[in-house]
Amino acid sequence: MKIYCTLFITLIMLSATAQRYERITHRAILVDTHNDILSACIEKKVSLDQDLRGITMSDLNRFKQGGVDVQFFSVWCDGNQQNPFDFANREMDTLYAVAARNPDKIVIVKNYKQLIHTIKVHKIAALFGVEGGHMIENDMNKLDSLYKRGARYLTLTWNNSNAWATSAMDEASLANSLSKKGLTEFGKKIVQHMNELGMMIDISHVGEQTFWDVIHTTTKPVIASHSDVYAICPVFRNLKDEQIKAIGKNGGVIQLNFYSGFLDSTFMQKQHQFSLNHQAELDSMKQAGTQAEYALTILFQKYASEVESWRPPLSLLLNHLDYVVHLIGVDHVGIGSDFDGINSAPQQLNDVTDYALITKGLLQRGYNKKEIEKILGGNLLRVMQQNENNNKK
Repeated sequence: MKIYCTLFITLIMLSATAQRYERITHRAILVDTHNDILSACIEKKVSLDQDLRGITMSDLNRFKQGGVDVQFFSVWCDGNQQNPFDFANREMDTLYAVAARNPDKIVIVKNYKQLIHTIKVHKIAALFGVEGGHMIENDMNKLDSLYKRGARYLTLTWNNSNAWATSAMDEASLANSLSKKGLTEFGKKIVQHMNELGMMIDISHVGEQTFWDVIHTTTKPVIASHSDVYAICPVFRNLKDEQIKAIGKNGGVIQLNFYSGFLDSTFMQKQHQFSLNHQAELDSMKQAGTQAEYALTILFQKYASEVESWRPPLSLLLNHLDYVVHLIGVDHVGIGSDFDGINSAPQQLNDVTDYALITKGLLQRGYNKKEIEKILGGNLLRVMQQNENNNKK
């Protein structure tokens, strides 16, 4: 009888713990600054408001199940895309169509006031983040156009550099052949214009010189919409300690990426070998028009049993979070999952319904409710408000 009583009490305690972390997650304003579902829907010829379980990491109903209140939808194409500005608008069109079909579930918002109102009426507040300065085609008017449609941050580069900013990939791999690193004078004008608009500057993907040029140019807090810690995982896309400290001093926020390759230093070599093993299939898909990033993702889904064991533990993502907190404080970290733009996430984080497991891990590490609310979304909303303040348009 004593054994049964002990078991019963244990089950009650486990249930109470589960209810607590799920309750905190759903009561907080949960903001994810980077999800690539718009690109994934185009590549996979599906729609966000369909049931996409088993096809993607996200869909409209699962966002709600996971407690997502605010989603920044990535607008992305690689540097080889013809007419990237037109492609950006095509991606935006797909979300506008979804919102028109589902006005009771999702609303595209353009400022903090609209965002808060949308959350209060229990709908998802949607915004765009344009991932790659090449998508404005060196035209400030096109930046303005994307802003008017709801883009509230611009990632200054993707992996490819553009005419006015160098990328992290290029600064790392082409360092000796680059004639100039960082922002050009036009690049600095773009940063200044974004400050005037109230549009957040995203330094994920940018090279170190570009990063420092931004820090010395901007008058508003910046974001890293989906980046991790170089000291734990030394890959070109992650942030070094001095960059992290500079973001803290700037008042910005680092939104942590879930991609296994940016969390676990052993992952990239395993992925490289996987690509070699399946080179023929990858080449075939790319020849058929699939963008390289999504060709690899499709193969990861096809050979899921082969790659499952490579996924790092959820604790490693939390180690990256702890590192940022210890370096610059809990006011400067958040979530930028990169769901549907990555082929592998930590164990347990399978899709957008799993954010509460992050809350669970944070509670176990001693974070309190107020701190968790900042991490889940409060920090990003502060930076968004600070960027809106005194904007000219």
